[in-house]
Amino acid sequence: MNLTKQDLKNAVNENIISFEQSEKLIEFLNKQPHSGPKFDFTHVLYYVGGMIAIGAMTLFMNLGWQSFGGIGITVIALLYTAIGIKLTHQFKAKGYAIPAGICATFVIALTPLTIYGLQQSLGFWPDDSVYRDYHRYVQWHWLYMELGTLVVGIILAWKYKYPFLMMPIAVTLWYLSMDITAMLTGGDFNWELRKLVSMISGLVMIGLAFWVDIRARNKADYAFWIYLFGVIAFWSGMSLQYSDSELSKFLYLCINLLMIVIGVTLVRRVFVIFGAIGISGYLAHLAFSIFEDSWLFPIILTALGLLVIYFGILWQKHEPILTKKVRSKLPTALAELLASKT
Repeated sequence: MNLTKQDLKNAVNENIISFEQSEKLIEFLNKQPHSGPKFDFTHVLYYVGGMIAIGAMTLFMNLGWQSFGGIGITVIALLYTAIGIKLTHQFKAKGYAIPAGICATFVIALTPLTIYGLQQSLGFWPDDSVYRDYHRYVQWHWLYMELGTLVVGIILAWKYKYPFLMMPIAVTLWYLSMDITAMLTGGDFNWELRKLVSMISGLVMIGLAFWVDIRARNKADYAFWIYLFGVIAFWSGMSLQYSDSELSKFLYLCINLLMIVIGVTLVRRVFVIFGAIGISGYLAHLAFSIFEDSWLFPIILTALGLLVIYFGILWQKHEPILTKKVRSKLPTALAELLASKT
């Protein structure tokens, strides 16, 4: 819950707390360490600096590094890793949680480069592709780099427990699903299989994120990044499916509506955003294909929009009663998770 000075002022005006209590509460909150991410200048500098360092060793890696050879790349990557671990410990000891989490994430991001160097030095690299292609192309032989990254990521996430560590793990799971598809097809660019695998892997990641959400319901938000890439993988694979059937298109609409319901229930905006995009796409299909010449269609849509607003008003009026009834029938862990989101 984000508590502002205006909230406390309103509480004073409603005689919930006294003015003296509000002042003491503000003073108490200001003295607490702020270990979570916030949108202020300090945290922006943290993340911008971290993403520059991570990007330098991943997305922006140039061909000049190939001149070091496999052994040289491995040694340099391990040296960077040692520096990253050292900084993580120092920042953690001083109570700087955000910089510590970013430095640990930097170590995870270095893992593919380290494994690539090892494979090159041991002669296990199968072709003339280079490391910079890892983030650009789908190929089966990235699997060793991805599996190694997952192992390192899980170990560091277990040891340090910083939510930002889940970002490279989520990205790697996404990469892994695409590269496994390439392996299954023998390197052929089979769009239909890749879309299906994207949907399935997205559902698996969403399920994993939900499990993490339940397990960490009273702690930090460890599930955010897994939800993000899981929804992207699932929704993209689903939306790219082709069908001439109006029934399948209507089913697509229903799935997007369900995504919005899930997003609102779990307070996960990524479900709502992609669900809304999907619904808009379906309505565009109706407007420009099915009811192209119908003057009645916009009127019906307007009425439907107003009806949704009316349902929103009804829900707001009866939300406490309905919420209590629904949560009383849910498993305890899920009820506690939902309660922690409100």
